[in-house]
Amino acid sequence: MTTDHDKLDELGPIDYLVVEFPGSHLTGEGMPLLIDLVERGIIRILDLTFFTKLEDGTVEGIALADVNGDGELDLTLFEGVSTGLIGDDDMAEAGSLLQPGDSAAVLLYENTWAAPLAAALRRADARMIASGRVPVQDVIEALDALESAA
Repeated sequence: MTTDHDKLDELGPIDYLVVEFPGSHLTGEGMPLLIDLVERGIIRILDLTFFTKLEDGTVEGIALADVNGDGELDLTLFEGVSTGLIGDDDMAEAGSLLQPGDSAAVLLYENTWAAPLAAALRRADARMIASGRVPVQDVIEALDALESAA
């Protein structure tokens, strides 16, 4: 019998992104790429929330179907994509990074490509002791410095 705990043991690493759209200019250009990642089983979206910061500083959610407003991209595919893990406090914290009139998206996703490795490591009683991301600009600067030194 498979329990909920067993299912959790099979999860891959979970990450989040907060993406800012200055001036609330949302084109939807990245959505087909996000859909492709899901369809290929690379990630599984746990939560996807769009919000805007009003001129008075209030953070307000945006309905996914209304994100780009041009009628060409149907974002209802992502409507209801929510586990409830992104709460009002998370939106308020992300919203504090925005200027009034800007919008953002918060994406919480499982790295399903890594799930088998993560599960095997957990079964071996291994523990993640550090994790992080290296900003692309830092890598470019380091490679430029190495090239200049050569």
